[in-house]
Amino acid sequence: MTNQRYPADLIVSAQDFAESGWKDTLAQARREGYPAMWQAFSSAARTAMDEGNNAHGKVLWLLADACSMMLSPSSQNEPFKPFMVMGGQRSVIPDDLSDADIEFFADVVDVIDDIWLKARLADLVWLKKTPRDASFALKAIDAYRAMPLDAATWIHGGRDCWPRAINLVRMLKNGAGDRLAQMEASITDAFNAATRADGFLGLWLADLLKSNGLGRSHRADVARKLEALAHEFDGEGDLHRAREYFSAATEWYGVVPDVAKAAEMTVSVAEGWVKEAIAQVSSSSPSHMVATSFYENAIQTYRTIPKKERAAHRVDERIAELRTHLNDSGQKSLGEMGVIRTPGVDITQLVENARNSVAGKPLQEALLSFANIHQGENVENLRKRVLERMREFPLQFLSAATVMSRDGRVIAKRPAMGWGSELTASDEIAIRAEMVRDYGMLVGIVVQGDIWPAHEVLLLEHRLREADFTELARHSPIIPKNRTGLWGKALFAGYERDFVTALHILIPQIEHMVRVHLKQAGAKTTNLDKDGVQNENGMSTLMDLPEAEQVFGKDLTFELRSLFCDAFGPNLRNELAHGLLDESACRSPYAIYAWWLALRLTFNTWWNAAHQDDTGEDSNGEA
Repeated sequence: MTNQRYPADLIVSAQDFAESGWKDTLAQARREGYPAMWQAFSSAARTAMDEGNNAHGKVLWLLADACSMMLSPSSQNEPFKPFMVMGGQRSVIPDDLSDADIEFFADVVDVIDDIWLKARLADLVWLKKTPRDASFALKAIDAYRAMPLDAATWIHGGRDCWPRAINLVRMLKNGAGDRLAQMEASITDAFNAATRADGFLGLWLADLLKSNGLGRSHRADVARKLEALAHEFDGEGDLHRAREYFSAATEWYGVVPDVAKAAEMTVSVAEGWVKEAIAQVSSSSPSHMVATSFYENAIQTYRTIPKKERAAHRVDERIAELRTHLNDSGQKSLGEMGVIRTPGVDITQLVENARNSVAGKPLQEALLSFANIHQGENVENLRKRVLERMREFPLQFLSAATVMSRDGRVIAKRPAMGWGSELTASDEIAIRAEMVRDYGMLVGIVVQGDIWPAHEVLLLEHRLREADFTELARHSPIIPKNRTGLWGKALFAGYERDFVTALHILIPQIEHMVRVHLKQAGAKTTNLDKDGVQNENGMSTLMDLPEAEQVFGKDLTFELRSLFCDAFGPNLRNELAHGLLDESACRSPYAIYAWWLALRLTFNTWWNAAHQDDTGEDSNGEA
């Protein structure tokens, strides 16, 4: 924090605190919890400073700052985080408080009768005062555990305060006396008293016990209570709460341990998903797309049941039944997808430039121009553009997205962006999904605006035979020597605009070419199964090897992965391998671009090798 809200050398006292009106300020807070207290104190602090009362203003600002921090109960060293980090700035953290500020908190904490404020100030004094004084930790513990274990308090901050108290007790060990046992008894009593009217409270309290290793002597009782509440919610049609309680009962029966009951609860969770799917398609606004997701969740849940318990619940038969429902909903969901049309892009000049780039040139020059009519995607620039769009329109990326195949199967899921201070693995998946999406749009424009019109001129002005392409492949350093005939056939078929043949020959050969060059670079391209059989890895696995970028470069590696083996893209290799490409897909812009990219690699590596002796260096090597 760099915002100077009061004189830096101003020291406040317990007397200033008593006269600051902090009690009246708290009474005006609209609800319980630290966010409401922070708003009330900060508003009162501004008023005091505007009136020229700096001492009272600083008192209220310090209380506001203390209440603004986000509690991270599991951390011993950094239990308080800033509530906001943005543009290189952040809100207050404990290290922003001076020693005098901490002494002020220590002087006033005993006269505070509000348990929320008392707990926060005592906790900050325990954390920051040197040497540490365990009495402040005990004050914080006692204030935290005085917070009621009801749903309203839990939502407004109790969910963090009770775990923080437990963590403090464990830090003090014997110094905390029997407080941990007392807290365990309080949580257990509150859990036993929870009813259906309390909503998720029973679930939250059970999780509080489980996550802190408490309630072990009551494991079976907790499991049975969770199961009973689950059945109550299920009976009244509250499917979401029922599923969550059944899921929690599964975990508790698992630690009893009672494997049979845990399996029974898992079945209830799975059937809860099925009920939600049926309810979704039977509602006034049915959605087969949502139902598809629910059926998928049901199948995945059934798969977690141990083999020994499957026969008792007909798991395999039920999964087969649900697959039928899944496929049916998947096909019907395609009809729910609307088409979003954007204004067209005028590519007239692009087309004209493409034609002129190859027209009237000798064959080699025409092919050189055609092979380099597009320079490929720059991955770094693409990533920057995607991140800029995500920051400019963050609401578009706050929810997850699902990618469906032409037959209605869910084939990929893009997670929501977390927007934390550091990008997570989940964020990287979301970013890559958008990069592949943007790349796909670029491919469409390049094919229609560059490749196709230039190809028309080539066909008109130059007659090429299969032997010409085979000879080109034979002299290209990137093509494996025993595959030049197949490459020649594939490239010629594409030149003749027979992309069905071209793709079926070309894609396996591209995978083989990738494998050969990775092996030459020392990469391990095989795996050993449990029977000791060595199998070749598929292209998806090969492109994830660290050697891929070393051999092919970042840009080409991205293009190969995005075109051939990424579920967020056309996924041509896997679609073809599983027989999912129909004739129209083989003539799509992706297919045409894949053929052109193969020709580009073949021609440019030949051209560079042929002209290296003339220039003494590569002209613009590709791989």
